[in-house]
Amino acid sequence: MTKETLKIGEQSKPRFEFRSFGQNFCEAHKRMARLSVPVPEKVWERSSNEIYIISRKNDINNTKIRDGKMDIKTFVQSVDGLEQWNPLMKGEFPISARVLEQEVFPAFMVEMPKLSKEEYSYEEFLAMVKANPDLAAVRVRKQRFGYMVNGTICEVGNVLINGAKVMTINSESTEIADIRKTIRDIGLEGVENINYLQAIKRVIGMSDKPLANE
Repeated sequence: MTKETLKIGEQSKPRFEFRSFGQNFCEAHKRMARLSVPVPEKVWERSSNEIYIISRKNDINNTKIRDGKMDIKTFVQSVDGLEQWNPLMKGEFPISARVLEQEVFPAFMVEMPKLSKEEYSYEEFLAMVKANPDLAAVRVRKQRFGYMVNGTICEVGNVLINGAKVMTINSESTEIADIRKTIRDIGLEGVENINYLQAIKRVIGMSDKPLANE
């Protein structure tokens, strides 16, 4: 089977991902930058402000809102310690009551609030989230630096989670062997794979587990 050549910023078949969060990945960052092939200027550095909706009762659906649009990804499988996620739902505000009832709140796995309108604004949706003790709307600011090592799409990011600063580092590809080689090459063997959903839970105290190198 011919191996797919990945291009940053373009769609591919579902990828596997290694990602971790901690306080310091400076040495791994240096190695990643030196091993990287040239990448498009548009991914040299990117910044965004997002809201993640975190649920105490759900670890398989990852929900974020950016620029007024909601994106939910769902966990598919773990292979050799690497995670695969697929899109579950995309929507934008104002959002219909039908979508909230049939897609959004079922993804949170919490009790459905009573809805009395046909559609809801971003602010009204956040008010419903904040009213539920099992949900949290978490502010996440990302500053990401893009690379490509061993044909895998990589990044290092400075992330503020409700103002708490952490670092993230990742490698993703359709090819597991390429990710594994990248992890070895940049010196991250044995480091825990932590996705955004789990990292945010740990930072805000919804989980008592530490990050990778606290």
